[in-house]
Amino acid sequence: MGKTSQRKEMINELKAMDPENHRVKSEAIIQFLLKEEAFQQAEVIGLTISAFPEVDTHRLIEECWKAGKKTVVPKCEPLSRSMDFRNIDSFDQLETVYMKLQEPIIEQTEPVKPDQIDLLIVPGVVFSRDGYRIGFGGGYYDRYLTNYRGFTISLAFAAQIKEYVPVEGHDIPVQRICTEYGCKDAGQVNG
Repeated sequence: MGKTSQRKEMINELKAMDPENHRVKSEAIIQFLLKEEAFQQAEVIGLTISAFPEVDTHRLIEECWKAGKKTVVPKCEPLSRSMDFRNIDSFDQLETVYMKLQEPIIEQTEPVKPDQIDLLIVPGVVFSRDGYRIGFGGGYYDRYLTNYRGFTISLAFAAQIKEYVPVEGHDIPVQRICTEYGCKDAGQVNG
């Protein structure tokens, strides 16, 4: 099965998830992440503002702020399909852009370079057990990861873990994946 069909099938499966089940599993995933050494040691954490049916990152962002961690979220440039991360300390610093995505307001936020981000939470739709991912199709993270040398973790529901996803030469796997059953190194993750 190709990337496009796997992506579409998984998004439909996730959208069918009961909202309460989604909330409970998202909370479990966040609790496992909070115990991760990479999270605890990170001073600057990069992550996206989630939209249903993704694992909910709003609570995670609040936990980052409570712990005094600098929280940076991506601002996408659709023409070049590139992105940079910008520091936010309030949800009021976000605006809704294309496809209902929330991104930082440039005038209210400061950019952060890739080498300043200790931990990058990489989104995805489908993941292989060895950390490769099928994203939402824009290629933004694939481009960003080529210049990022810090630690990478993805948050995923166990249903998103598959035995195989198509891998292309430019694909870069994440180092760990956290599901509602815990966090494991890529290669040790079970669906």
